[in-house]
Amino acid sequence: MTRLMIFDLDGTLVNAYPAVTQSVNFTLEKLGFPPKSADQIKRAVGWGDRHLMAQFVGEDLADKALKIYRPHHLKALGNGVRFLPGARSLIPWCKHRRILLAIASNRPIIFTRAILQGLGVEKDFDVVLCADQAQRPKPYPDMLLDICRRLKIKKEQTLFVGDMTLDVVCGARSKIKTVAVATGSNTKKELKESKPYKIINHISQLRMLIDPTS
Repeated sequence: MTRLMIFDLDGTLVNAYPAVTQSVNFTLEKLGFPPKSADQIKRAVGWGDRHLMAQFVGEDLADKALKIYRPHHLKALGNGVRFLPGARSLIPWCKHRRILLAIASNRPIIFTRAILQGLGVEKDFDVVLCADQAQRPKPYPDMLLDICRRLKIKKEQTLFVGDMTLDVVCGARSKIKTVAVATGSNTKKELKESKPYKIINHISQLRMLIDPTS
């Protein structure tokens, strides 16, 4: 019986790629770099914003880029984030079944909270944990294990849902059953190769895994 659902955020519950694309290209322009396509940027997210910027400007300019990117991104999140289809209604569905909800994201906490607050669902999550609050980010298992400890839920009663191969690796390292949803940065083929517990095309399909009678 599932008592706890831990979700990645970007590409799993929400589509924040337009906001990320705006902020990355704003930063690149300020630093004299050519813009990148939305698809190039989408493929680069998931490992934290410093890693994201370093891929486009190099390690030497990554910290300088972050000082431009972060203030712009905080504003861009105000109107550049939407729930993925089926994600919003999944939250009360889980609550009705007394399933605890948590977020484990490699985003900095300030951006994660801005997204959840903007969408009006911050209070629906029992724990929100991000890379800058953990000893190590995903794919290390620290965040998932910490969430289980905080909520006093066994790993066997927990399900982790993410959109990237790094999420699947994180779940495997923490020995928590992981569902991969093919709406994010990795292709379905890449997700299959990482061998998650299940792969679903849309987050709404999660209901049938939890409760086949729903």
